[in-house]
Amino acid sequence: MRKQFLMAVLLVVSTVFSVNAQKEVSGVKVSNNLVVEGHDLMLNGAGLREKMWIDLYVGSLYLPKKSSNAAEIMSSNDAQAIKLNIVSGMITSEKMINAVNEGFENATGGKTAPLKAKIDKFKSFFKDEIKKGDEFLIANVPGKGVMVSKNGVAKGTIDGADFKKALFGIWLSNKPADKDLKAGMLGK
Repeated sequence: MRKQFLMAVLLVVSTVFSVNAQKEVSGVKVSNNLVVEGHDLMLNGAGLREKMWIDLYVGSLYLPKKSSNAAEIMSSNDAQAIKLNIVSGMITSEKMINAVNEGFENATGGKTAPLKAKIDKFKSFFKDEIKKGDEFLIANVPGKGVMVSKNGVAKGTIDGADFKKALFGIWLSNKPADKDLKAGMLGK
């Protein structure tokens, strides 16, 4: 009986710790850990992408170890991931593709020509209907490239450190999609 009681207490304690092992941003539970292709990543930070006071998506950055240095994160070839949780029904495929275009322009200082084919491929991952509750995972996997999935279904992979740097620059460059979101992703 005593053993069963201890087991019950341990179960409750472990449940409390696993519930507390999440952060909530705009109604989205953001996990503290993520495993991508066998790489253990930890939540570096998360934030909200807003436009004119409308919550659009929650962005979460996962790294092997915490960092607030955006330039190092963008240049790193380590396993890393950005998770986008759509929280608005106002995001459409067309709007997402336009935002991605603008993000690459800003992240590269307008020098997107060398990356055009890779950017076009990346944009194709957003051509299907986007709905509130959708989750995109953008993961850099050493030796494989940037792997993208939507709601757990693989969309494709794009190789090249130049592409990865520009892509992560959408959220972490000196001209990010949203300064508050950048600060949140950097754990500030």
